Order: sequence, then C-alpha cells, then structure tokens
Amino acid sequence: MTRILVVDDQTVVREGLVLLLNLLPGIEVAGSAENGERAVALVEELRPDVVLMDLRMPRTDGVEATRRIKALRPEVEIVVLTTYADDESIFAALRAGARGYLTKDAGADEIARAVDAVRGGAAQLDPAVQRRLVEAVAAGERPRRAHDGLPDGLTRREAEVLALIARGRSNAEIAGELFIGEATVKTHINNLFAKAGLRDRAQAVTYAFRHGLAG
Repeated sequence: MTRILVVDDQTVVREGLVLLLNLLPGIEVAGSAENGERAVALVEELRPDVVLMDLRMPRTDGVEATRRIKALRPEVEIVVLTTYADDESIFAALRAGARGYLTKDAGADEIARAVDAVRGGAAQLDPAVQRRLVEAVAAGERPRRAHDGLPDGLTRREAEVLALIARGRSNAEIAGELFIGEATVKTHINNLFAKAGLRDRAQAVTYAFRHGLAG
C-alpha cells in the first residue's frame, strides 16, 4: 500500500484528488495540506511514501517544499501535479528533487502510473513536459558530436535505445521501432543507465544531448 500526501492550495482540487486517489487500488491517502509549509510538517508527522505536490501556493511554494522534504526525508518521492508546464517550473521542480511531473489534466491512470514509477525508483514525466525538457536542453546546450566510439562503454544498440528515449518514446514504442521485445528494451535501458550512472529518463535525455546521441 502506497501512502500519499496531497498538497494543493485550492480546496476543491485538494478534496477532489483525495476522493479520486481513495478509489485507486494500492493507494491510501495519508493526509492533505493547503500549502508547502504545512506539507513539510505533515511529511514529518505522517511519513507518506509519495507527495502529490502543487507548485504555486502561498507561504511556501511547491518547489521550496520539495527541496525541504527531500532534505529531511530523502526516501519520500515527490510527484508534481500542476497547471504549469513552463521551462522555469519544470527545471526548478526537477532540480529540487521531484521525480514525477504531471499537469492537472492527467487522469487517474496517469497519476497511478506516476506513483508506481517513482516508488520503483524511476521518473515519470507528462509527455508534453518531456518534450519541453528535450527542447530546452537542445536550445540551451548544443549537443556535442559523438567521438570515436561511444561514451561509457555503451553498445550501439544501447545508444539507439537512448536516442529513442530522448525523443520521448515509451518502452513499447522503442520495441516496435527496433523490432525487439519490451523485455529486451528494459534490459538495454538498465544496462545503459548503469554504465552512464543515470537514475531516470529525465537524466537520460540530458545525457543523450550532451553526448550527441539524441539522433
């Protein structure tokens, strides 16, 4: 059972999320908070597994609350759920320690997938957010051309998988494009993450652009 703390300054949204999450299997709502300051206090009191965090709130905003929660309880995962998907908000939240980033048009299934992903040590980004991340990295840092050989001992197939991750492809889509099974895709991803020291897909996107492997 995954215990979740819901944080949003709008009462209607907060109560709606609590009702929605209570309908999902494997999820228990530990509590809710109306601002980031209260969220930090409740994390200490309630010890949730995941915090579903709004960004724009009075007193202490979601980015600062995320930073403080990760400093106090690094084992607690943060999934941002916000109206905003601009570059500043995305990068600020990810730098603060969020592992998931969804916009508020996300459905129950998307929220559940994000919770499962971050609990499993992965990242979960809304497709639109991942595109913005890719575009921002591409615009802000010109990719280097790959030199002789591949970095960190990557195989050519692992580099192909990495390029498709950088384009926002899911595991199923990668399997279809490369004509391999999803289990094989997962093996390649695990191997390339281990070799390159990557934690999640967001880091993989940045790595691909830095090394000229984004395709």
